[in-house]
Amino acid sequence: MRQEMAQREEAELRRSHQKPRSPEGWGLLPLLWYLAFYKPIITEAHLRRKNIQFIFIRFSAWQYAGCDKLWAGLVTTLCDSIRHHFGALPLSVYHVMGTRPRYASGFSQKEWVLKSGACLKLWGMLFVLAAGITILLVALLVPGIKDHHALKVVGSAVTSLSGSGLALGAFSILKNLLISEKQKIERLTNSDKFTSQLGFMSKVRNEVEVLVDFLNFMEIFERCRLRVVLEITSLDICYPEKVAGVLNAMNTLLSEANTPFIFILAVDPSVIVPCLEQTGCMKGLADNGYLYLNRTVTLPFSIPEMGSRSRLRFLEAAVQTREDLMYRIITSNVERRRAKCRGAPAVASRQEADAEAVRCIHEAFHCLHDAEDPLARYLPTSGAHVRRIVNTIPVTLRLLLHRAGTPGTPSPRAAAAWVVLADQWPCRLSWALQCLEDAWQCQPGPRFGARSLWSIFQENVGELSALRQPLHNVLSLDGDPELFQTFLACDFPFTARAARAFLGVTVNLDHSIRHKMGLLRGLQRLQKAASPP
Repeated sequence: MRQEMAQREEAELRRSHQKPRSPEGWGLLPLLWYLAFYKPIITEAHLRRKNIQFIFIRFSAWQYAGCDKLWAGLVTTLCDSIRHHFGALPLSVYHVMGTRPRYASGFSQKEWVLKSGACLKLWGMLFVLAAGITILLVALLVPGIKDHHALKVVGSAVTSLSGSGLALGAFSILKNLLISEKQKIERLTNSDKFTSQLGFMSKVRNEVEVLVDFLNFMEIFERCRLRVVLEITSLDICYPEKVAGVLNAMNTLLSEANTPFIFILAVDPSVIVPCLEQTGCMKGLADNGYLYLNRTVTLPFSIPEMGSRSRLRFLEAAVQTREDLMYRIITSNVERRRAKCRGAPAVASRQEADAEAVRCIHEAFHCLHDAEDPLARYLPTSGAHVRRIVNTIPVTLRLLLHRAGTPGTPSPRAAAAWVVLADQWPCRLSWALQCLEDAWQCQPGPRFGARSLWSIFQENVGELSALRQPLHNVLSLDGDPELFQTFLACDFPFTARAARAFLGVTVNLDHSIRHKMGLLRGLQRLQKAASPP
């Protein structure tokens, strides 16, 4: 993501010749000036900007597992991190004097409009204050007028009224400077009347909306798009009700159309799903945690099993942590320095690989858009599932191209079809892959690799039917069974060899389902072996 950020910034600088602004150092003064006296306008030029800045926030759920409301910890971490990133003063001034960005009318390119009302009020108050001070000084210092008590009263009153308005604004800024959004939310959660506060979520949402508006303001000031990336970890070691609370808070923050938040949810689904099914948030979803996750996650990425090269890489990393083997690090640094000297060909090869990936991605999407292609008939009607497929195809193709050295690399059309298959029939595909894996361990070879995946599924469908009770929730994720048969038997007859090639790059299939099937299948065989003939 940081590499993408740097590349986009360079491309935008070449296109617009406008450098991004920073709110740090001397940039703080123009930021405060714009906050106080200008209204931001979202123009067409701003919407065409491609440069982006990611603000990374790490949220370890375990650190907040002891509090009553874990989701409140998520929101307070978000507020506190944004305040820390931009500074307390700009956010405090925005709370008091900032204006929500609005869209430009027509094709105007002006990004800032003067707040005429605020300027008039400020100059009016300063003028009245100066007049009051003048009257008061005249009444106190000029001979012959010092004895007029009424003039002193008028001067004092005018000065006090005008000065109090300015002091009130300064006090509001100081109050927001000292009391952060995190402290406000914590004060609400610590209240004795917390359980009876019907407007509590509304107050929290208002704080988040102010943060979103402030981020939109900063986008226009910094001349780049801002995205807040929240990395949520350790959720699978918390209590079930707290897991559901964090996911609900995520959905609340993402409910707006153009929200600037990206959530990276690093969890083990085999742990999270039972937690969700134990809570009351599953009502209306047939108590199925998989359905809830499918509606929440827009880009699933199930990490495939570790390959031999990855194992060796992890082993090397573990060896390098040993103090008696630190010379290996020195050796790798020398090799890295040599590679940097001949880095030009490496950069060119990366650009060629990226161009090839873009070509394959376009080809795969063309197959999805082609009404005459059989693949288009299998696209889901759910918008969420379509987004998952569109998000997953580029990732799968890039992983395939990374393994391009292996013979028989599948085509982009076949990769797109495999992604659709994994999205529409996760249970049946997981069962076929588990049966394939078990059979391959018994009789590996080219003859078995030529068998179709559909024939392997047909041979073992009786076992799946016998396990339908423990796999009920997973089976309910699948689409039309007849379409599954048409897909694998007629339109896309994947072989066992092709399925094994795809298995290592299948990121939109929850591998914990297949592991659960393997365990159930092994237990069932043990029961058959133990039962008397």
